[in-house]
Amino acid sequence: MAMFVHLTPAAHAARIRKSGIRAVSHGRDDDKGLFCFPVLPSYTLTHQWLRELARHGGPRGLVAVHLRLPDDEPVTVGHYSNRPAPTATTASEAVRRLAALEDPRGWEVFLPRAATRAEIHRVRAVRQVTGWRYFPGSNGTAPCTCYGCRVRGEYGSQRLRRRKPHPQDGPAPAPSVLLARLLQRLSEDPDEDVREAVEFTDRLNPT
Repeated sequence: MAMFVHLTPAAHAARIRKSGIRAVSHGRDDDKGLFCFPVLPSYTLTHQWLRELARHGGPRGLVAVHLRLPDDEPVTVGHYSNRPAPTATTASEAVRRLAALEDPRGWEVFLPRAATRAEIHRVRAVRQVTGWRYFPGSNGTAPCTCYGCRVRGEYGSQRLRRRKPHPQDGPAPAPSVLLARLLQRLSEDPDEDVREAVEFTDRLNPT
């Protein structure tokens, strides 16, 4: 049996313990299922998606749902950027592939069905500060303010996604306007390190 972790809002914990994890549409060819990640020796890598998903996970935070899947269970493995495209494999092979990667950040496993109550191993609290935000390797780096990076897609809750501008969107705001908006949002971030970085930036670039 292969062990995976699925991150979900804490408000869902009671329902999951009772009836398992629902299969929901993630906008990927209308497939319904759930995203998860292998339980690796590294706590940080296993829960790498936590901070990104926590930005939209609700006031009670997220919990980790550990589930056991048969070794031959069909899943797909891919990077959130869809490069390379997700490939079909089995649960045990997905664990082997991701464990062998030099840098598995940003990778994900998709189970194209619901997870039953019998497959739920446990539901537990996790450290809400684990992982990366915006994109792997972004910690300590301001998010990109280009037009494409301002549009987000979904990974469970939300994840960064690019798209081409549409004529109905109108002209993109000036870079200085985007930067001011970004700094304003970051100045209200719940993470103290982010707020301090904004204050430091303001001191370096007084208006």
